Amino acid sequence: MDSQGDDVLEPIIPFGHAMREKYFNFEKAYTNLNHGSFGTFPTSVRDYQRKIQDLTESRPDPYLRYKMPELLNSSRAAVAPLLGVPMDEVVFVPNATTGVNTVLRNLVYEKGDVILYFSTIYGACEKSVDYVCETTPAESACVLLEYPLEDQEIVEKFRDLVGKTSQDGRKVKIALFDTVLTFPGVRMPWEALVQACKDLGILSLIDGAHGIGHIELTKLGRISPDFFTSNCYKWLYVPRGCAVFHVPARNHHLIRTSLPTSWGFRSRSDPMAKAPGQLHTVGSNPFVELFNKVATVDTTPYVCVPEALQFRDSICGGEESIRKYCQYIAQAGVSLIAQILGTEVMSNRTQTLQNCCFANVRLPLTLVLPNFPKVQDAKIIVRQSMANMHIDHEEYISIDEAPKLAKWITQWTVDDFDTMVPTKVHAGAIWARLSGQIYLELTDFERAGYMLKELCERAKRRESWA
Repeated sequence: MDSQGDDVLEPIIPFGHAMREKYFNFEKAYTNLNHGSFGTFPTSVRDYQRKIQDLTESRPDPYLRYKMPELLNSSRAAVAPLLGVPMDEVVFVPNATTGVNTVLRNLVYEKGDVILYFSTIYGACEKSVDYVCETTPAESACVLLEYPLEDQEIVEKFRDLVGKTSQDGRKVKIALFDTVLTFPGVRMPWEALVQACKDLGILSLIDGAHGIGHIELTKLGRISPDFFTSNCYKWLYVPRGCAVFHVPARNHHLIRTSLPTSWGFRSRSDPMAKAPGQLHTVGSNPFVELFNKVATVDTTPYVCVPEALQFRDSICGGEESIRKYCQYIAQAGVSLIAQILGTEVMSNRTQTLQNCCFANVRLPLTLVLPNFPKVQDAKIIVRQSMANMHIDHEEYISIDEAPKLAKWITQWTVDDFDTMVPTKVHAGAIWARLSGQIYLELTDFERAGYMLKELCERAKRRESWA
């Protein structure tokens, strides 16, 4: 886990159920073990957003035309220090997928250009790459990752594929990678990958969907990726529909339009168009103006950033205090689940994968190749850790059936247990991903462990899903 200093502030009330009851708005019976998908935000932020919405409705034109730009600037000023970058290098977009698309669709591609990504890419971003490759001369290349892996292995795989691509006469133009993966929920060596991109002359695009409010990012400006986007609504306690989009000044000229194209765009033939970096108005620049007004949408989530940061600082004791607890409860909680299930937590030798607020546990379900012989006391070798394991022929599951089963287990965590635990197939096994948060305690994970154990027993009996 990230190193913590001695000066970490304490929350005004203990993290856990006391924090949940006083500051959050969950239904009493619901346990939110999947914070990572949609996040949540405290009552104070909810009330602030509703206040801004009410003020907007009371005087729509004055508020939307004149007040909202001031509030947006305040939010940009508040969020920039969390990334260690200047205010004029950050804007807001609705989500990280929009940020990724904004970069990929602004770049100009030539024959032989390659977009490189990892097999663990978020699905919507992979489809975005596919679309760009269908509509431009660009091609794609994918680095296969099967966890657990060491950080060095990941960087070596990246460099190897770049080299092979170059040998084929093609050139990697841009590489897309995460700060923390969506699934499995592990930390990526994004710092080392940015450096590899610099060494190899490749543009770096970081999908930090699980970034701001989740891991320490104040060094981002020094590491200086070419493009970075991160959802504020997942881990920063901002309402849904808000992501920060960072482009260093050196690359502002590469981002010529927002998505959709709107008022800030300047065509090359427009006499009002300015050179990159030249100010249009006092306190603004062409990059910022692109995103100041992108169609008419509800931008109140954007302006809630200062209120969210106020809650994090005054109530929770600051960013480090939040990270420390969320990482602790995720890792300790999932270790407890692994004990209940008799399996293991996803980890590597250096434990870098676990430097985040996610943790992953393998479910006790044996996956075999299709057409595996149905014999008693069958011996299988599917995963190295399962070599020489003897199982009853009724308990194995074809790997072809595994995605269906994983989906069934996820659905039943919602329907029968009033929570949500994402389960998916990865590297020959079914894994569950759980999120750590300041409103959870170890008892929540203990209940989740017995829930998953019961669901795995149902799965072995092929109840409802097969």
